[in-house]
Amino acid sequence: MFWVVLLLLAWAVAGAACTRLCLSAVRAAATDPDAGRGHDLTLYEAAFLSGGPARVAELTLVSMARQRRLLLARTGWATVVDPRGRDEMERTVIGAIGPGGQSPIAPVRTATAAADPVRGLADGLVRAGLAVPDGTGSTVAAGVRQVRGAAVIVAALGAVALLMPGPTELPRPLVALWFALPLTLTLSCLVLARIEVHPYAHWASPAGQRRLGALARHTGRSAAGDDRAFLTSVAVLGVHAVGEPDLRAAFAHRERHLDPGSGQGREPDH
Repeated sequence: MFWVVLLLLAWAVAGAACTRLCLSAVRAAATDPDAGRGHDLTLYEAAFLSGGPARVAELTLVSMARQRRLLLARTGWATVVDPRGRDEMERTVIGAIGPGGQSPIAPVRTATAAADPVRGLADGLVRAGLAVPDGTGSTVAAGVRQVRGAAVIVAALGAVALLMPGPTELPRPLVALWFALPLTLTLSCLVLARIEVHPYAHWASPAGQRRLGALARHTGRSAAGDDRAFLTSVAVLGVHAVGEPDLRAAFAHRERHLDPGSGQGREPDH
């Protein structure tokens, strides 16, 4: 009879996850279609809606590098050329690099993403109805992740039930069929979500996604090589989607924990 307990647990997990996903989809569909109307996204706002705080930090670094006020080396280091930031984001980046004027990019990106200007940007987008509050777990993306997790749990519970020693009241193929029902429920929800509400936005509300779509279409009509078009691509797609190998290499380095006295891993002064 223990397999019945596992089956009830599987149904509870699958039902709760699918219910949360459905409620998230309903809330997303019920959002104000006029939210953010007339709000022209800045590049920082587009970066946040596309990739969150880390994307804002990346965009700021790339923007300063394009203006030759910051050097981004392939080895993953940033060097300040012009220490005068032109806005709060740039001043945050310069402050994160530190008084020495050089720092690995990874910790600069992390510090900038967690700074007050980025949090203020996020709060403004939430108030405008273009972004969803962070950490609520109420987005469709969060719901999809929960249903995926539920599918794994149901499959694991079914495997435990089938591998349990001792006799059961039902043949094992029939036990497997019982567990296939909640598994089918979770997989069906994932398929419907893929069809109806894909792509799953983690940061942007439906209104924010529409504004991003309009921005991307406008950028597509911009002249090739235009700086703003390039920065918009970075904001919407990320640095790894642009066609500059040196830039991708600069951001590919992970933060390394080195012995300060070793001298290893330090980028030579430019």
